[in-house]
Amino acid sequence: MLAQQGFGNITPPKAVSGLVATDIPGKLVQRAISIFILGAGVYALFNLILAGYDFISAGDDAKKVAGAWSKITNTFLGITVAVGSIALLAIFSKLLTGDYKTLLMPTLPTF
Repeated sequence: MLAQQGFGNITPPKAVSGLVATDIPGKLVQRAISIFILGAGVYALFNLILAGYDFISAGDDAKKVAGAWSKITNTFLGITVAVGSIALLAIFSKLLTGDYKTLLMPTLPTF
């Protein structure tokens, strides 16, 4: 449309030249899922380090040891939820569409 108004040919930048316009929202969702999982992993690692430090510095105090074990347990529970959410998303995708990656790597159709 812009070429008809006298602006000439407009070429997209190299970073987006391989993408179709409908791939961009799908890539955004893929990146969001990846960032979520990466953030959960980094947070879990940081939390495990802090829980280990709490465990080492607890000494003979039973409440501090219990608190450190609670942190460790909650961290592993959180990682299980993060990984389980991806697994459930893949299972729901297989049930709804017949492909495991449809909801994990979405593309929007053009009308």
